[in-house]
Amino acid sequence: MIKIWNEVVDEGTAFPQEELLTEQTGADFFAAQTYCAVAVDENGVCGLYILHPNNVGRCGHICNASYAVSSEKRGLHIGEALVSDCLVQAKLHGFGVLQFNAVVATNVHARHLYERLGFTQLGTIPKGFRLKSGEYEDICPYYHEL
Repeated sequence: MIKIWNEVVDEGTAFPQEELLTEQTGADFFAAQTYCAVAVDENGVCGLYILHPNNVGRCGHICNASYAVSSEKRGLHIGEALVSDCLVQAKLHGFGVLQFNAVVATNVHARHLYERLGFTQLGTIPKGFRLKSGEYEDICPYYHEL
């Protein structure tokens, strides 16, 4: 899980994190989530997601999730299986809305997937994400009622 997560962080085009996880910080990070799931094939873990509250108190019914698929396994619909499972798990964990705060506008594969699964784009935040190159890209928040 740590290897796949770090691969996405290191690419610098999707996750806001900049620091790579170590064995210890990774264990702590994944343990702190409400729910984690993995996709497994004959070679082991090939994708994962994390699920957690997006906020607290009066907004605690809204959750957030992040997905990571090994670069070697992208394009095989693993992400779709992860997002579909996440929608079920979010509802089972008592959440009413799944919200993505910062989908990078150029992440067209993720955006098409979310829209195909019934997510609604809330708008666009200009220059909301700093790419690894230092340039800024727009972000598109999405949500899905559960």
